Amino acid sequence: MERVLCLLMGYVFGLFQTGYLYSRSKHMDIRNYGSGNSGSTNVLRVMGKKAGLIVFLGDAGKMIAACLITRVLFRSQPELLYVYLLYTGFGVILGHNFPFYMGFKGGKGIAASAGLLASTDWRVMLVCLVVFVAAVAITRYVSLGSILVMICFFIGMVFFGARGDFGIGAAHLTEFYVLAGLISAMGIWRHHTNIKRLLSGTENKLGARKE
Repeated sequence: MERVLCLLMGYVFGLFQTGYLYSRSKHMDIRNYGSGNSGSTNVLRVMGKKAGLIVFLGDAGKMIAACLITRVLFRSQPELLYVYLLYTGFGVILGHNFPFYMGFKGGKGIAASAGLLASTDWRVMLVCLVVFVAAVAITRYVSLGSILVMICFFIGMVFFGARGDFGIGAAHLTEFYVLAGLISAMGIWRHHTNIKRLLSGTENKLGARKE
């Protein structure tokens, strides 16, 4: 029941679609512009840097808020706390990517995943940040940086989980790894069209404003 509670709570938080709500406040629907995605990258391209930052912070913030509640609710179960955090995080990403009231058409979950990184381990977050900034600075492909972040997230969770840094009981480590793998795979899969464009050399670069 605790796992179901975390998933459901996360999904509810994920339904707060910052990009959609912000665009509606500007009398437009971001889903009708650019890539049609309601995430921060499309908002950045279509509406500018300020809008992109606001949406990124909103999407990361809803994840952080959900994880904070999880920490409070399950502070008495340290051996399972990080497992519950990943259930909550997965729920937020599902709500963000597949909001029922928007026809299950949401974002790609990268900003929300950044919030999960901030809520779990600062070392993994720092590595992912360096990898993302370096990848985007060199290639100007936000999608490539996002994909690499999801790979680093999984590696980091497995590495520090195996070291015992999260205090997870041995009986629950496999479950923790599976959850981390699902979150990573979801982030990569949501970029499947970007991957095709990267391979064909037609992917949009940062700074190329989309109409």
